[in-house]
Amino acid sequence: MKAPDMKDVPPGDRGKDLVQRDKKIMATSTKTSELVAERAEGALVWDVDGNLYVDFTSGIGVVNTGHCHPTVVKAITEQANRLMHFAGTDFYYDIQVSLAERLAEVTPGDFAKKVFYTNSGAESVEAAIKVARWSSEKGRFIAFIGAFHGRTMGALSLTASKLQHQERFFPTMPGVDHVPYAYCYRCPYKLEYPGCGIWCADAIQELYLDKFVPPGDVAGLFFEPVQGEGGYVVPPPEFPKKVHEICKDNGILFIDDDVQAGFGRTGKMFGIEHFDIVPDILCIAKGMGSGIPVGAAIFNSELDFGVQGAHSNTYGGNLIACNATIATLDVIEKENLTERAEKLGSHMRKRLDEMKEENPIMGDNRGLGLMQATEFVTDPETKSPAPEPRNYVVEESFKNGVILLPCGASGVRYIPPLNIEEEYLDNGLDIIQRIIKEAGDIIR
Repeated sequence: MKAPDMKDVPPGDRGKDLVQRDKKIMATSTKTSELVAERAEGALVWDVDGNLYVDFTSGIGVVNTGHCHPTVVKAITEQANRLMHFAGTDFYYDIQVSLAERLAEVTPGDFAKKVFYTNSGAESVEAAIKVARWSSEKGRFIAFIGAFHGRTMGALSLTASKLQHQERFFPTMPGVDHVPYAYCYRCPYKLEYPGCGIWCADAIQELYLDKFVPPGDVAGLFFEPVQGEGGYVVPPPEFPKKVHEICKDNGILFIDDDVQAGFGRTGKMFGIEHFDIVPDILCIAKGMGSGIPVGAAIFNSELDFGVQGAHSNTYGGNLIACNATIATLDVIEKENLTERAEKLGSHMRKRLDEMKEENPIMGDNRGLGLMQATEFVTDPETKSPAPEPRNYVVEESFKNGVILLPCGASGVRYIPPLNIEEEYLDNGLDIIQRIIKEAGDIIR
């Protein structure tokens, strides 16, 4: 079918009514566009006024298998007809164990693992904090400037991507030190790769661990293989490896936050696999359940609490969520979605780089697989962030039937479902290309 297909400029009459009702009753959060969705299938979303959109957001990297994949819907329905909830933290159920065994197989590391189920990425990070503290008997952590690990208070203490996340919430969990990430487009040390020698990694040892952050007090270091909310920043390959080595040399647990980069999104099952690193603890969620809230912290079994009551929850390992995750893994494997993400990601990057040649406001294109982004600038030489054209691209794309999300100070992320039809992908990129040109003309 033709997509996108816009009947009217959104939101229409029904959409406007619901937007106003929402504003009266719902707490302020992170609304981006006035899209009032009614149904969705694959990479397509229909709103309440009959407009048809191509989705370049996947519900913030959640529906990697596409909206309402029939295999996942069937798994959800079948489990709902059997048993919807049984507290696996207090009792036993086979599907929870079967999924945990499968997760242990597909995640990096050839060693015995333990799985703790959660309901979100932030909760997975909270679990990782407690696993690291309990097993190491240490209290401090290292995280990166630009990181996003969630908004709950422990996870928030690690997050450092936007002022809004921290404002009015002090004090957060103490004992977290932030260090610069390898953001080569905007090097915090004003150096240039590769002549820099990856100083941003060496600095962790020389400026922090050797000076004022005693390694013997640090439980773990939290690492995103691609910084998500911070702008889809991809580090050079040497950086994660050096950071991992520093952790090993100092007895610090390497904790991988693959919440947004996991489940095939980057062209690997997990983003950290691009760097041949095996984390001590892995945090996952988002693409795990194809739309059902579910997450997990997966870790070396030697780090397990071993004491009942040290950590638990009520809904972790919800049975519908577990069956949805098993179905999601089945779809990713049977439809080769990891390989498809790599192929379509290369196609998307080629098109974005061609656009960049004609649009100087496109300062940098970056990403892995179908986790791509453009950072907009006022001038390619000064690299001054340009949130205004970024906002224009997001809003006008929405009006023309392409759903986008921002990231970082002036970035747009492109994260369609991994099984998006190439025709719809190109249709969306055609519209984005036209609107980026319009945004550049407005600035000039």
